[in-house]
Amino acid sequence: MDKDQLTEWALRNGWQVIAGCPSLTRPNRPREAIVRMVFKTTVANLEIKKPAGKWEKVAGQSYAKIQPDADTGLPLNFGLDTIPGFTMLMRENKDRMAFGRMSGEAKE
Repeated sequence: MDKDQLTEWALRNGWQVIAGCPSLTRPNRPREAIVRMVFKTTVANLEIKKPAGKWEKVAGQSYAKIQPDADTGLPLNFGLDTIPGFTMLMRENKDRMAFGRMSGEAKE
């Protein structure tokens, strides 16, 4: 998968672009990113925001090694499937976006 494919997958699955990076937010702070994908020339990195506010890289992989799961489309070999709580956070973000559209909330 390349940068564009990863971004497209992320936006379909509850991520939103914050400060130029596909990001996940806390349920109680939907405008503050706590997880983000950072794209470099040849690699994609997954970073988590520490309580002190500093970003820490928790996974990284070259684009050539990141492959979509045949059933779910989840990028494999990138760490998304191995980090505890990640699936739940993505589901919460995706649900919040879907319910926000249903209730007519404006996107900022």
